[in-house]
Amino acid sequence: MASSDVHVRICEQEILKYDLEIKALIQDITECTGPQSELTELNANVKKSFHNLRLRIQDLEQMAMEQDKESDKQAMISQVEGHKKQMLSNQTVWRKANLASKLSIDNMEKQALLNGADSAVRQRKMTKEGLAQTSSDITENLMSISRMMAQQVQQSEETMTSLATSSRTIQETNDEFKTMTGTIQLGRKLITKYNRRELTDKLLIFLAVALFLATVLYILKKRLFPFL
Repeated sequence: MASSDVHVRICEQEILKYDLEIKALIQDITECTGPQSELTELNANVKKSFHNLRLRIQDLEQMAMEQDKESDKQAMISQVEGHKKQMLSNQTVWRKANLASKLSIDNMEKQALLNGADSAVRQRKMTKEGLAQTSSDITENLMSISRMMAQQVQQSEETMTSLATSSRTIQETNDEFKTMTGTIQLGRKLITKYNRRELTDKLLIFLAVALFLATVLYILKKRLFPFL
């Protein structure tokens, strides 16, 4: 009889222990904010505790049936019924907590997905804006380079025109000096031809020199004061 009482007390203590474990796990489920794997693990522990509790209640019910006294038997059966009701109550609370936690986690995951989608959209927008700005900068640089090349071409054309003008001026000057040389040679021939005639020679020399000076002055005037 004493041994039976010990087994009953041990069984009662284990029932109480599993009941407290279940209540603590249900509280953890209520406070669970994810991830889903954590909620799954908590539910697995609850199922395990319910299984152990059910076995202990069955053991207590079996010991109640083995009692010799009807009063002891009824008292233990009453305790068993109480434990069963408490277990059913815990199961109801567990299901509600589990559903609430799943709903909360689902909402949080949906919000995270929406935030991620918004972030991706913003990132794509920023990327597009960056590409547009880069394209605009490249276009502006190309236009600037094009303008610089046009200026260089224009300067080259002006330089070529200036060189061509200078070349024509040098050629004209060379032609004029050739003409002057011919004039001087003609004057020299006249001076040689009329060398014996002093007055004539002087006159020819004067004319030749005057002609030479006039030609030189004309050339110099034309070169130095082309617009006069």
